[in-house]
Amino acid sequence: MTNNKLAVLIDSDNAQAAIAQELLNEVARYGTATVKRAYGDWTTTNLSGWKETLHSLAIQPIQQFRFTVGKNATDSALIIDAMDLLHSGGVDGFCLVSSDSDFTRLATRIREAGLAVYGFGERKTPKPFVAACDKFIFTEILRTSSPEKVQPEPTQESLHTILVPAIAAAAREDGWAALSAVGNLATKSHPSFDSRNYGCQKLSELIRKQKFLDTKSVASSDGSPNVHYYVRVKET
Repeated sequence: MTNNKLAVLIDSDNAQAAIAQELLNEVARYGTATVKRAYGDWTTTNLSGWKETLHSLAIQPIQQFRFTVGKNATDSALIIDAMDLLHSGGVDGFCLVSSDSDFTRLATRIREAGLAVYGFGERKTPKPFVAACDKFIFTEILRTSSPEKVQPEPTQESLHTILVPAIAAAAREDGWAALSAVGNLATKSHPSFDSRNYGCQKLSELIRKQKFLDTKSVASSDGSPNVHYYVRVKET
């Protein structure tokens, strides 16, 4: 976990309370959730599942009445608060929890200011919102202890498109690339890239399964038990 201070802003109309704990566990991988807010009209019954969750996880409910049918006031309230937090300088990044494309411009604006944006949403989340984030996590993989395959079974073509350019960009003269660098580059070009989408807990596990790649591990030279992993495209 890093020391980054993160604002977790939840669109309760487009997020499930059942995965709230798992969501915060995932957020902890990227920093500390110093702000936790959930937006919605808490006078309605459709958010009843959130109410107990809010208290147990110390998430602050932000009330936003629906003044007009068909207009999403919740989105506007979340965006206004996000901009206030952005200009206050009190956080290092944002976690936007929604499957709604309305937050695409918000994500790009935050990134323009130099802060990180982590998106969380269901597999149905529109691609523009996914692409606008530094990292996007499909919430389906948070629902169980075992990763759920939320994409079709990975093919050589699909992963080839993601991994080969990343390996080429990170490779040394001998063709080997540090796995950590490959993972970072793959995420930068494809924000939703995550080994758990393919049923693998770790990137190294996913890489080893790909027939078009070679892998090797090298013990740390400083005497520590750490092992460094490398990958390269197989010669044809």
